[in-house]
Amino acid sequence: MTRTTDVVVIGAGQAGLSSAYFLRRGGFEPGDGFVVLDGDRAPGGAWQHRWPTLRMETVNGIFDLPGMAFDPPSPQEQAATAVPRYFAQFEEQFELTVQRPVAVRAVRQGPDERLLVESDAGTWAARAVINATGTWTRPFWPYYPGRETFRGRQLHAVNYPGPQQFARQRVIVVGGGITAIQLLTELAQAGASTTWVTRRQPEFRDEPFSREYGREVVAMVERRVRAGLVPQSVVSVTGLPVTPAVLEARRHGVLDRLPMFDRITPDGVAWDHAEADAPRFAEADVILWCTGWRAALDHLAPLHLRAPGGGIAIDGTRVVLEPRLHLVGYGPSASTVGANRAGREAVREIRQLLSQRSADSLAA
Repeated sequence: MTRTTDVVVIGAGQAGLSSAYFLRRGGFEPGDGFVVLDGDRAPGGAWQHRWPTLRMETVNGIFDLPGMAFDPPSPQEQAATAVPRYFAQFEEQFELTVQRPVAVRAVRQGPDERLLVESDAGTWAARAVINATGTWTRPFWPYYPGRETFRGRQLHAVNYPGPQQFARQRVIVVGGGITAIQLLTELAQAGASTTWVTRRQPEFRDEPFSREYGREVVAMVERRVRAGLVPQSVVSVTGLPVTPAVLEARRHGVLDRLPMFDRITPDGVAWDHAEADAPRFAEADVILWCTGWRAALDHLAPLHLRAPGGGIAIDGTRVVLEPRLHLVGYGPSASTVGANRAGREAVREIRQLLSQRSADSLAA
């Protein structure tokens, strides 16, 4: 059975909930007006899956959802508890009626100028689609020669269980982002012997993150995605913030970084082209890949949206090749504050599109 609705929102994290809020404000009613489909079993988006040691005091900024302030919880509360609770309250407050768990398998062209959203809970024929699926379900795990020979444990940050079970172990942490720094710090505090490895020299930003600089960063990302290129990581554009925890880690040598290794051996990692004063080999019990995530967009493949640059070209939030589709939480809106603004922009454009098509239909 295929159900019809005006707009399908895919995902119920910050981007999806923001979009649903502005749909309600714009006159769309749940059901015939819009539906929200979420792949998780409970509210909270990716936050409900964060590692247990991520506390609110160490979260890198939470921006309010539109229309409902986030009352600051205890700094020691787990982010995986505090943020999902807030999201659940938001869904209830604005009666968003998120349908979950619903796994969207594909979005494809449908009849009568509609898009078909196919899922394990049925198919919806929509006049427009807001995709807000984020990145958490697509951890990026680069391949290096010898990875399959390593006798120790390898895991991505998406599966990181906390530092305690790594005490007294030798851990190679791969990646130059905020996640790598947070996990390096707590692993060292828990008694692990850590080695930090990155592809590029990390760039730390001592200056405050001003609004002007924020606009510059967003503009750089917008130019990139408008050209159809894959969005870069946030850190590659903004640099790493210098926090008290970072300063403390520096003092203890935790952030003494090594260049990327060339291969993995059964007992560690090796550099084949190391400089004279650099190590040739590092023993390891664990390799922890803090190598980021990629946008979860596989279900959009039937629409053939990829540009030659590997990304999906968008103008604002609207997909250039498919104006009925908006990507919120992608590229320049891949942040909590950016997702709010993008949700509002997407709904405004969808209202204009649907109004124009209704007028054209009446005129015909």
